[in-house]
Amino acid sequence: MLKISKRFFFIFGFAVLLSLSAVAQPVPIKVALIESLSGPFANTGEAVFRNLVWATERVNARGGVKLPGGARPLLIERYDSKGQNEEALSALRAAIDDGVTVIAQGNSSATATVLIDAINKHNEREPTKRVVFLNYSAVDPALTNEKCSYWHFRFDAHADMRMRALMDVFRDDKSTTNIYLIGQDYSFGQSVLKEARRQITALRPDVQIVGDELHPLGRVKDFIPYAAKIKASGAQAVLTGNWGNDLSLLIKAAKDVGYEGKFYTFYGNALGAPAAIGESGIGKVIAVAEWFPNAAGAPSEAFYQSFRQRFPVPKDDYVHMRMQMVIEALAQSIEKASSTEAGAVAAQLEKSVVTMAGQTGMMRASDHQFQQPLLVAQMGRLGDAGVKFDVEGSGYGFRVIKTIASDKAAMPTSCKMVRP
Repeated sequence: MLKISKRFFFIFGFAVLLSLSAVAQPVPIKVALIESLSGPFANTGEAVFRNLVWATERVNARGGVKLPGGARPLLIERYDSKGQNEEALSALRAAIDDGVTVIAQGNSSATATVLIDAINKHNEREPTKRVVFLNYSAVDPALTNEKCSYWHFRFDAHADMRMRALMDVFRDDKSTTNIYLIGQDYSFGQSVLKEARRQITALRPDVQIVGDELHPLGRVKDFIPYAAKIKASGAQAVLTGNWGNDLSLLIKAAKDVGYEGKFYTFYGNALGAPAAIGESGIGKVIAVAEWFPNAAGAPSEAFYQSFRQRFPVPKDDYVHMRMQMVIEALAQSIEKASSTEAGAVAAQLEKSVVTMAGQTGMMRASDHQFQQPLLVAQMGRLGDAGVKFDVEGSGYGFRVIKTIASDKAAMPTSCKMVRP
């Protein structure tokens, strides 16, 4: 009988410990990452995943998100859109069914557009299961203008803002008198070329546009025909909003056909582009971003060094300040709301101000467009003046040549925000 009692108490005590252990574990606050994690743009989705994971690790390392019932960690959950809008919508439905209330996406403005529409409808239909949408790189200007939504928050500068920053440099490039425009054939690529034509005509009426074309998004495997047309046009420079493989393959093809002109780009500083360009890009490739690894200041350098310690493999070298600020703004807003409910979080997100590594940005409540400085940088060799760090182990990095303050980078909005 004594043996049975001991065994009973042992089993009972073990069960209690297991129960207490389960209770003690705080439930994570899940963020659904909806991105291409397979297919031609899988590298872009994986790069974003690393950024967001690193950002959540830093929040969790300081104790997580503090709430009245106790601190809770952040957790990134992966949902593969496969580069297709319908798959992205299926991923959204799956995330909502899984109880996720925070959606993160950015590597396609077309996908962002359908997600915004679906989230608006869902939140109206299911007010007790609302979600917020954090956008870190879908930069079609319409998303915070005529298509603005109370539930959508963009942390990247939109295409017209980026174009204005590039044009600040191009305006003074008097050696360039003709240019070739090329982009991806979807909403973002179309808006880039439209705004390029407008701003070039306004700022540099002496410049001739010698080419203007769009190509299929993510389906061109050989850019040699496009590069040959660029070279044959006599263009002294190319302007493109291309990203991912569509950028690196275009630049590689230009190099292969012997094109020696400049490239004014939105994303020429990462994901294979510098290595594809090589020596021919020194002093010729211009990129715009909210931050570069070679941005001035000890806090910026320490921030970048810590990322490289976390991800030491050169091919993983892709870090953007805005993706870090997304998570910081979310954590801050949940804490101020004292709730994870989407409506309460959104009310705080639209007032968020984030400072990291010497950089400060704030969300504009009127359209939910994040306002922050923009930097323009020029490609150089590792070790050159202003190029302390290279990109992806390529031996090439970007020297900051222009900084546009956030008030100068800001643009007016046509948003007519509908609030719940």
